[in-house]
Amino acid sequence: MRDFKTDKPPRVKGNRLKREKQPRDWRKLLHRLLGISLLFGKLVLALLLVGGALLAGRTVFHSGYFAIDKVQVENLHRLQEDEVVGLSDIRIGGNIFDLDLEAIGRKIAENPWVAEAEVQRVFPREVVITVREREPKAIINLGYLYYVDGEGEIFKVLNGDDRLDYPVLTGIDRRFLLDNPAAAHQLLKDAMGLFAQLEARRIFSLGEVSELHIDREDGFSVNTLRSGVPVRFGFTGFAGKLDRLERIYPQLQGRLAGLKYIDLNVADRVIVKLDVDRTGRG
Repeated sequence: MRDFKTDKPPRVKGNRLKREKQPRDWRKLLHRLLGISLLFGKLVLALLLVGGALLAGRTVFHSGYFAIDKVQVENLHRLQEDEVVGLSDIRIGGNIFDLDLEAIGRKIAENPWVAEAEVQRVFPREVVITVREREPKAIINLGYLYYVDGEGEIFKVLNGDDRLDYPVLTGIDRRFLLDNPAAAHQLLKDAMGLFAQLEARRIFSLGEVSELHIDREDGFSVNTLRSGVPVRFGFTGFAGKLDRLERIYPQLQGRLAGLKYIDLNVADRVIVKLDVDRTGRG
C-alpha cells in the first residue's frame, strides 16, 4: 500500500508573485529639490536682510543723528531752566538712547522745590523735562523753620531769601515727628486739608488766619490774624463748621479783641466765649 505519510508534494517553481520595477519620477524629484532650494534661498535672504538692518541701525545709532542738541524744561514757576538742566547732567551731544530717564527724574527731584520730574525723549535729538514744583502753604518750627506744602510734606528749610508770610503750624515738634512719622504726617496732611477749605472761602479765609495749632487730642484750631482769637475746629467736618462761622463772622469781626475763643464743635451752633479779662464781663 502507498504510504501517504512519506509522500511529499512536488515543488512548484515560480509560485512567488513577481513585482515589476517602476521607473523613477524624475520630474517630481526635481520639483522637490527646487522647493528645498527656494526655501533655503529665502532663509539666506532673510538672514542677510536682518543682518543688514542691524548693521544699518547700529551705524545710525552710533552716528550723530541721535546726538542731543536741545533740552527743554516745562512748567517752571520758581526754578530757573539752567538749574534743572544742571541737575539732570544731560550732556549736549550725547546719544539720546544712553539716557536713563527715571534716574534723571529722581536726580532732579533731589531739589527741595521739585515734587516730581518727568523726562521724555523727543526723537531724534530733543529731551523734554516736565517739572511739578512744590508750593509752600505753611511754615513749621522744628528747631529750624521749614516750609510745608499742600500735601503735608515738610520739604525745605528756610533761608534768608525765603518769604515768611505764610500761616504757622504749631503742635508738632521734632521729637514727635521722629518718633511717630506716620501719625505726624497724617496730622499735617489733615491740617492742610483745613487750609484748603480756608483758601476757598471769601468771608473767613486763609487771609484771616495767622496760626494753625494741632492738638493730638482735641484736633485743630486756628488763630485769627486780628487779636489772635482761637477758632476750634476739631478733627472733621470743616466745610459745615466754616459755613456756620461765616454766617455770623461779619458781626464778630469788630468784637474779636473781646473774645476768648470761638468753638465750632457743637452741632449746629457757634459758641462764642467772651474774654472776661478784656471785657470785664462773664
